[in-house]
Amino acid sequence: MDIKKALNIFTLRIPLSIFGLFVGSTLLSAGKMQNDIPQYDHVIVVIEENHSYDQVIGSANAEYINHLAKGGVVFTNSHGIGHPSQPNYLALYSGSTQGVTGDDCLEGKTPFKTPNLGAALFDRKLTFKGYAQTMPSPGYLSCTYLFDKSTFGSVYARKHVPWVNWVGTGPNTIPISASVPMSDFPKDLSKLPTVSFVIPDMDHDMHNIGFPGDAAAIRRGDIWLKEYLADFVDWAKTHNSLLILTFDEDDFDPKNGNKILTIFYGAKLTPRQYSAPINHYNILHTIQSMYGLPFTDNVVAAPISGIWGK
Repeated sequence: MDIKKALNIFTLRIPLSIFGLFVGSTLLSAGKMQNDIPQYDHVIVVIEENHSYDQVIGSANAEYINHLAKGGVVFTNSHGIGHPSQPNYLALYSGSTQGVTGDDCLEGKTPFKTPNLGAALFDRKLTFKGYAQTMPSPGYLSCTYLFDKSTFGSVYARKHVPWVNWVGTGPNTIPISASVPMSDFPKDLSKLPTVSFVIPDMDHDMHNIGFPGDAAAIRRGDIWLKEYLADFVDWAKTHNSLLILTFDEDDFDPKNGNKILTIFYGAKLTPRQYSAPINHYNILHTIQSMYGLPFTDNVVAAPISGIWGK
């Protein structure tokens, strides 16, 4: 099967595992530690929205992201799991779409009790926290918050904040304290948890278009990223830390094959372009391998190799 077609399938009825994605010509069994992946003190994962690789790389509206691309590892063959948004976020956080195929709000249907990245980190006596812009309070579980008439959309959206679906009590859940507004992001970067997810709101993740159109949405997202994370980016290289910047999916143009931008930037990397195919499962398995965590799924997607330095 053509790899682009395979990568566009997110439903677990036809899982990506059957296609046997290879990364760095290494295919690993679930949960196996890959020796060349360094263990970082802090990892931040940022997820942007609904743009293809070619819409961002080389764009004058994404000046800061292109700066990161020049100094980091750029994955030129990175793909979303499918469409629409929510299954991609769930896959990246938990290794499964959890049977979710759309963007319907999951309020009242959670907490899930399935394995996930946050719970696995806590089990290993490490830490996790999700930071969401415009989330009105820690542990907020409602579907949306605020509406911006100028950009024609809700500002905060639960569908883009995957960890909230495991907030609660019981097996594999995470505490309310692990789900907080972006205003809780520490000024002292050494206070960051082991792994963080940082989610801009829909006015700043390139989702809400508004006037004067898509160029403005890309520019808003790029400016927000620089404003909120440039200090971490500069700090990461000398403090054994890593930024992972990726997108959930492309702009729904079938010609793009759901090809998205993914950049790794920080310490212990060899800056380069990386052309092997990856997707959200490969990224998750890379983070899990860093900390010796069990893989939370049965999808065959190897941790990323060949980019790590000293």
